[in-house]
Amino acid sequence: MQLGGPSWTVLLGRRDSTTASKENAERDLPAPSFDLANLTQSFANKNLSVTDMVALSGGHTIGQSQCRFFRHHIYNDTNINSTFAALLQANCPQANGSGDSTLAPLDAASPTAFDNAYFSNLLAQNGLLHSDQQLFSGGSTDATVRSFASSASAFSSAFATAMVNMGNIAPKTGSQGQIRVSCSKVNS
Repeated sequence: MQLGGPSWTVLLGRRDSTTASKENAERDLPAPSFDLANLTQSFANKNLSVTDMVALSGGHTIGQSQCRFFRHHIYNDTNINSTFAALLQANCPQANGSGDSTLAPLDAASPTAFDNAYFSNLLAQNGLLHSDQQLFSGGSTDATVRSFASSASAFSSAFATAMVNMGNIAPKTGSQGQIRVSCSKVNS
């Protein structure tokens, strides 16, 4: 991976849909406002383990989020580093609708590197999203976050396994969908 992340073997022969639906794709995504119980249930509904959930959340080591998704966290939650919150508040006003599309990196420590800094951020209460910080907030996932923060290889291994597991969610079978010649487009 160009940004330094792990690689994994992608199984060949998976059937893909011949249509796309933004609503269907987004329906099962965990909301940035989810607490640990909702996150755990959301991933369990897809037969993903708690370790898969924490590892996949580590994908937030790259990317950005809009102010509208983290505003409540930086102004209302108590499990956030006050200096970090103040830094974010400077570009994300408290009023809804104001600066909604302003971006902040999901991992301020190393926003363009796929590494385990996301987990170190959580230990320091520097999780950008409420749902991120819920992974390290006195709950059942604290030990996994600590493990991934202290071992990049443990995180990379768990992330690769979780990606394979995620790729096996509800595969199409029989005559459903198609095995694509090119992953990026429907067969002609």
